[in-house]
Amino acid sequence: MRNQQRTPAQLSRRQFLQAGAATLGTAAFATATPARSTSRSRYNCIVLFLTGGPSHLETFDPKPDAPEEIRGPFRPIRTKVPGLLFSEHLPRLAERADRFAVVRSVFHRLSAIHETGQQLLQTGRVSRPGVEYPSVSAILSQWENHSPMRPRTALLPGPLGNTGVMISHGQGAGFLGSSREPWSPPPSHCRGLLRREPDALRERYGQHRFGQLCLLARRMIEDGFRMVTVNMFDTVFNEITWDCHADGGCLASDFDDYKNVLCPMLDQTLSALLDDLASRGLLQQTLVVAMGEFGRTPVINPRGGRDHWPEVWSILLAGGPIPGGVVLGSSDKHGCEPRHDPIPAADVAATILHALGVEPHLQLREPGGAHVPAMAADPIRQLLG
Repeated sequence: MRNQQRTPAQLSRRQFLQAGAATLGTAAFATATPARSTSRSRYNCIVLFLTGGPSHLETFDPKPDAPEEIRGPFRPIRTKVPGLLFSEHLPRLAERADRFAVVRSVFHRLSAIHETGQQLLQTGRVSRPGVEYPSVSAILSQWENHSPMRPRTALLPGPLGNTGVMISHGQGAGFLGSSREPWSPPPSHCRGLLRREPDALRERYGQHRFGQLCLLARRMIEDGFRMVTVNMFDTVFNEITWDCHADGGCLASDFDDYKNVLCPMLDQTLSALLDDLASRGLLQQTLVVAMGEFGRTPVINPRGGRDHWPEVWSILLAGGPIPGGVVLGSSDKHGCEPRHDPIPAADVAATILHALGVEPHLQLREPGGAHVPAMAADPIRQLLG
């Protein structure tokens, strides 16, 4: 049975600012001088974190020629990129495949729990006893010396809650201290920002929490935020998420949930976000990443679902420095492991940090005094040129 953990309390703006002001001195853990300017390309970033771990075979890497117990119940469809197939339940993204890159060979070989992938994708490392590593957004805040009185990174609607194990999810400031935590706005603040958007646009994003939070993320980027992370769900329990074990009841989702809720929700909202950013001239300035913490088992389990599988999975990247219509890497014929261009999960975090313009020489000092590079991984050069 999975371990339980208490959902972190969401801070109000006043509590956030009070905590930040009280711990401003914790920046002494960083030894590099924050940059006032840099000649490197500097993009903003929106991360859509697809909590639970979408099945690559039911989304961006279908295997129509595999045996039935592997290929699953969905048909593949063609996309705007010749030879690239998606699940039949992602038609809008299929029509926009020339706007983004698909990486089909992300992997890690550590423990197959949600939190391992969450940490690797967002910090580039896995925490150890006594040391919780800072997220990309916290490193960015440290590098640019953001004031707690005017946060420039955000986490919507708030930090991840229970995903099974009581360890870091990789979304906080870690040893950099609370002055570098991303800001989570109170619900009243969210409602105020959404009232500034036309009803027709809100409808295009989807009248559900995920859609409206993605619209808010676009609004925040437009208003000067540098990085906004949207958690599609804040837990993998008691609601439909990408965690499709098919355990029954409220324990996990199944393929019907993928068909009726999850794929249509992602398809509508991500497509609307890309269209909206492009229409405002913001897409070329904003890296958009849609990713979950792992893939799902190639063989369907006895209950008719798929379990955790960090051996290979797919993510999408668009905007900023990312070329459109690109497929990087591949999995083998049954979606078991990378076949070409394996991409370590930690390299995704390094890619985001690079796109944000943080210099690779930035050094951080751990609580024990050791100096470590801000990122112990490499950007995905095949996508960055």
